Amino acid sequence: MPDLLHTGAVDAGQDKGRPAHDGGLRSAVVVNPVKVADLDELRRTVHDALAAAGWPEPLWFETTVEDPGRGQTEEAVAAGVDVVFACGGDGTVMACVSGLVGTDVALAVLPQGTGNLLAANLGLSVDLAGGLEVAVERGRRLLDVGAVEDHYFTVMAGMGFDAQMLADTSETTKKRIGWPAYVVGAARHLRDRPMRVSIRIDDQQPLRRRARSVLVANVGRLQGGVRLLTEAEPDDGYLDVAVLTPRTLRHWLALGWAVVRKQDRVPRMEVFRARRVEITSNRAQPRELDGDLIEPGRTLKAEIRRRALWLCVPQPEQDPDLAEDAKAAAERGEQLIEEARRE
Repeated sequence: MPDLLHTGAVDAGQDKGRPAHDGGLRSAVVVNPVKVADLDELRRTVHDALAAAGWPEPLWFETTVEDPGRGQTEEAVAAGVDVVFACGGDGTVMACVSGLVGTDVALAVLPQGTGNLLAANLGLSVDLAGGLEVAVERGRRLLDVGAVEDHYFTVMAGMGFDAQMLADTSETTKKRIGWPAYVVGAARHLRDRPMRVSIRIDDQQPLRRRARSVLVANVGRLQGGVRLLTEAEPDDGYLDVAVLTPRTLRHWLALGWAVVRKQDRVPRMEVFRARRVEITSNRAQPRELDGDLIEPGRTLKAEIRRRALWLCVPQPEQDPDLAEDAKAAAERGEQLIEEARRE
């Protein structure tokens, strides 16, 4: 884990009590209403908690099918907010990221979907109270992001099997059983034929492979918290490129077993590091960014954008994976909400 976990942490906690919240920050909530069971209750909780922390009332924006969050985020930035709360699934988070890249406005995640890959990778709390508390405590981490065409990703882009798995996982099943629904989608494509790909890493000569999937990762965890790439860090200036080449069910089982056991060497997987990568397939392939499908295509070009996104993270940093701090932040967040409701 790099030293700069909290590159721009400010207003750290004083003594042993709750951190000072003098001079509350301006904020906006970008919410996907489809992902929220009770929107009115969400608004009350967020308003009360932020008011108890001394923050002004946030602006509210709802996503639409036509605009899943980028335009709303850009409008919030133009209005002069300091923090944008992304409230939804991975698609909402990715859209908000695209509106925040290169600005000084921080992203705070209030997970509501089934995947929440960014939360899983950076030890962020997966509940509302924790997400609010992390924001008001003002811990910050400056992250790299990946750029694909006019879109950005914080976790992972992919071409081939991973995107096909997402395409064949029903929303109904995800709502009912959560991330294990992806296993059902994956099982349908384990025996699909591989794609012939050319992979150019930076300015090197292209590599040619028969691959089932090529992943371009900024961090290393997949759905369900499984860590595929142990060396991937979101602020190291590189993308990790994983080329998966299993051809039989036995190959898939060996690969999966090695990943679950956290072995150093994973069979049927090669890993490269790049600032820029271009993947070209012999035929159009499904493609995805941070768990959301984009248009299929024969090419996926990705490059790193260094130190491009401020993210609200737990503080202080005590656990290497931040997960313990996230749990503590969630407990403090519950206290904040209870205090707000008593007032």
